[in-house]
Amino acid sequence: MKANHVVTNQVPPLEGDDVANYPPITEYLDRVGAGDSLPEVHEIGQMAGSGEWITVGDLAEEHSPILETHDRYGNRVDLVRYDPSYHRLMDTAVSYGMAGRPWAVDDPHAHLVRSAKFSVWASVDAGHGCPISMTYAVVPALRHNPELAAQYEPGLTSLVYQPELSVPTAKAGLIAGMSMTEKQGGSDVRANTTTAVAQSDGSYLITGHKWFTSAPNSDLLLVLAQTPGAGSGASGPNVAEGLSCFFVPRILPDGSRNNIFLQRLKNKLGNHSNASSEVEYHDAVGWMVGEPGRGVRTIIEMVNMTRLDCATASAAVMRNGTTAAAHHAAYRSAFGKRLVDQPLMANVLADLHTEAEAATLTALWLADLTDRALHDEQAAQLRRISLAVSKYFICKRAPMHAAEALECLGGNGYVEDSRMPKLFRESPLMSIWEGSGNVAALDTLRAIGREPQTLAVLFDEFDSAAGSDRVYDDALRTLKDAFTDPESLEYRARHLVGQMATLLSASLLIRHGHPAVADAYVRSRLDGSWGAVYGTLGDGVDTAAIIARATPKV
Repeated sequence: MKANHVVTNQVPPLEGDDVANYPPITEYLDRVGAGDSLPEVHEIGQMAGSGEWITVGDLAEEHSPILETHDRYGNRVDLVRYDPSYHRLMDTAVSYGMAGRPWAVDDPHAHLVRSAKFSVWASVDAGHGCPISMTYAVVPALRHNPELAAQYEPGLTSLVYQPELSVPTAKAGLIAGMSMTEKQGGSDVRANTTTAVAQSDGSYLITGHKWFTSAPNSDLLLVLAQTPGAGSGASGPNVAEGLSCFFVPRILPDGSRNNIFLQRLKNKLGNHSNASSEVEYHDAVGWMVGEPGRGVRTIIEMVNMTRLDCATASAAVMRNGTTAAAHHAAYRSAFGKRLVDQPLMANVLADLHTEAEAATLTALWLADLTDRALHDEQAAQLRRISLAVSKYFICKRAPMHAAEALECLGGNGYVEDSRMPKLFRESPLMSIWEGSGNVAALDTLRAIGREPQTLAVLFDEFDSAAGSDRVYDDALRTLKDAFTDPESLEYRARHLVGQMATLLSASLLIRHGHPAVADAYVRSRLDGSWGAVYGTLGDGVDTAAIIARATPKV
């Protein structure tokens, strides 16, 4: 059959790219003395950009997990079956130290390097990043019970992925999850009704329903439940002691299945490779982690680490979207010249990368701060407030960014083959996970209320970039003045926290970023001229230098 058309002016597939060959990542690792990690980071980046692993990610996305509540004989099994591609992704992430490994190594940059790896590998598939993130995050929370930590931390920090459910202490590697949210409370976990009743052997029997539990096949879950008991001023035996945190394994030490029943899997907008489920506990056996009635304070250790990954993953969405858009514009022509050479498209691409680089730099700095906070209280204070601020803003920016990057590809970007719809579906998740926008913004105000010194430490950080740019200095003065009216802080929380996040990224770009990117960010985001949609940078921006940092070298 004679061909009736010839394919021209189509963009070659973005395959064979080293995803880690992204200047904001490589420059940061070099600058702080973690350059010896780059060979392995690049190894992961080459895998992530290869046709083989892109296909593996596609397969995991296309073949969603399947819930099996019973075996063929009618016995309850409560298992989630995954496509083999999912297990390949999990095995790779664990073996390269993206789960709990940083807690077990003597490396001053362990958390930073792990975050860089996680960011690069996220381009293959976002869904499996959820259990990887929770396994990473569970360790500091579990340490509130030293006996449990001594038993289970070796498996959580191992480089071995062993998906079969069996007695956790007999396994070479473990995966962890969390089970907090209930249908009547959502983010208001103090409204939870799940109960935990103490037993004579020190364990608890947990009963209740959880509305969202991701990766329910995890070997162990941290669960929030109310602990009845005779608390201070109690008038009877069933007075609630408060919300407490519990370690709940899927398989008990004697090899029997715990009473954890999977009800259904959620039909989600995106994140299709990851199973999110409703779970019922019927006298499930668990052990308390932390103090009675202090469950939120205990599990917040885990939440803070997963919030770091939310910011990191959102920054990765921006990087991946910008890279795809820049690659497309470098090859596609319209109206007589390449898209990248057309001024308005150059404005859009430069603006997209400016946002992506700011988010990436901030996320890496937060991971670096995590390493320093382990032995520096001032760094810990700075991290507490900066993490809440950045989780709100970076994650909130991702969906708008993904939509604009998709639009750069035109109709081709709206087609599943481009993988841009997949990117777009993932983009809202991180803003919802671990507290939606309002929760994250209000958490910032609560952090300031509980520890006013955190705001002073943050302002000191901002002051270190002062004096180099008038626009930045003016914006910093405006922010400080905004705290003089405490009565309206909650109403203004989103605007205020957005200003804090923008100034944080600006200060980092001024001190450590590429000059063209720093100039574009400060003069667009801080002087009031930016049009709130991408492609509205002002005159004088070095768009060519900025776009060059985003364009893949393939």
